Amino acid sequence: MIEFIKELLAQSDIFLFTHIGFWLFFGVILIFNFILYKKRIVRIAFLLMASLFFYYKTGGYFFSLLIISTIVDYSIGRALHYNSRKAIRRLLVGISLIINLGVLGYFKYTYFLIDVFEQFYATDIKTYDFLAAFSNNLFGTSFNIDKIILPVGISFFTFQTISYTIDVYRKELKPVTNIVDFGFYVSFFPQLIAGPIVRAKHFIPQIYKQLVLSEKWIWWSILLIIGGLFKKMLISDFLSVNLVDRVFEHPISYSGFEIILAIYAYTLQIYCDFSGYTDIALGVALLLGFRLPKNFNHPYKAISLSDFWRRWHMSLSSWLRDYLYIPLGGNRKGNLRTLINLMLTMLLGGLWHGAALKYIVWGGLHGFGLMMNRLINGFIKKDYLLLKPIGWFITFNFVAFTWIIFRVDSLHNLQIILDRIHRAFMPFSMWAVLSSIPYLLALLLIGYLLHWLPERFLKRSKIRFIKAPLLVKIIFTSITLYLIYTLHQSTLLPFIYFRF
Repeated sequence: MIEFIKELLAQSDIFLFTHIGFWLFFGVILIFNFILYKKRIVRIAFLLMASLFFYYKTGGYFFSLLIISTIVDYSIGRALHYNSRKAIRRLLVGISLIINLGVLGYFKYTYFLIDVFEQFYATDIKTYDFLAAFSNNLFGTSFNIDKIILPVGISFFTFQTISYTIDVYRKELKPVTNIVDFGFYVSFFPQLIAGPIVRAKHFIPQIYKQLVLSEKWIWWSILLIIGGLFKKMLISDFLSVNLVDRVFEHPISYSGFEIILAIYAYTLQIYCDFSGYTDIALGVALLLGFRLPKNFNHPYKAISLSDFWRRWHMSLSSWLRDYLYIPLGGNRKGNLRTLINLMLTMLLGGLWHGAALKYIVWGGLHGFGLMMNRLINGFIKKDYLLLKPIGWFITFNFVAFTWIIFRVDSLHNLQIILDRIHRAFMPFSMWAVLSSIPYLLALLLIGYLLHWLPERFLKRSKIRFIKAPLLVKIIFTSITLYLIYTLHQSTLLPFIYFRF
């Protein structure tokens, strides 16, 4: 048994939600969480240590960044509380932003920025080699930019700590008085790696409440977890391995129709992958007695691009709105300034996803779409009968085709994909393509139908499950987990948003 545990802990992917090792880890955490439920500070300290261990297993020694971020923003939050002078308070917030964004920028954007610099100022000596040599000679270090590794989840916990400091500065939140409580908020493991981005004012009050978990919430948690596993392991991973990865890596080998099919497959894949992670995170957190914010609300039902961003990655959308778009002026300074603010917000939102030009272009396309959305709304009558279906069709296809930029690996492959899509509308034998991939088409159809089911039907189904007899719930859960286990891909694929 001990050897089995050692072997399990040695595996690099042990703490993927799709790995049996995570559920053994979570089972132990769950047991101790209930044993310690009457001793609040001991329980929170235990969960903090478990969360740090979780991050250590997924991010290695970068868990030290988590500790640094915790200490910095906890201290600044306390200092804000004891200082009423506006200049000092602004200075403290500035320090928080410089440290947090500085660390994020170093690990995530250093190589990208220097590479961009190289493109504009081509020299015989690489700029980053020169800077590294200068720095190493000056300070006696051995800095090498090629060895910069992006710490997992850094974009998520950085935004969390920034929002805490700003909320304390705005006096919308009282600072946390116990660093253990604050450290737990920053490092809470279910959502640490890929969100949702949790606001302190929503999460921290839960830390001080007594653990109460009814049978209803237990089964709601289980439903969230199995639903998330179904999305990730049966839909997302299958589409990734059997169609999306193959087409996007070697688009020249596929017809225009197959590429279009892969685009819609990726549109479903990225939703099922990310929302699947979120569902599991929400379920796991709820079993521990904490409620995380909803992160998705059937985004492909959106009837406009602004509606899409109210439904997709809701915690990031609201963060960008409250801490970037509104401080820039929002829609309070005239139409032109509003359009500029929309574009700036989406450009930075795109850059948040990764240090690559394609993410900036993707954000820019969405920024342009939101600008057009706002301009068109001023000329369209709201009671127009076909407005919703037309709006949905345009929005869904715009979002789907902007995912090409998000997913493509190179400019060369992008050119091939766009060329093949153009040729797809020329005569071809559609039946030959369809007949070769019936399972993929069936899975795509099932995935989108489940996504587009009416809201009322989904709510009633969930309520019926929770109210069903215990034996029925156990049988349904067992059968679903068995199907997920037997039908999933043999290779465990990491969640897409781990890289952000």
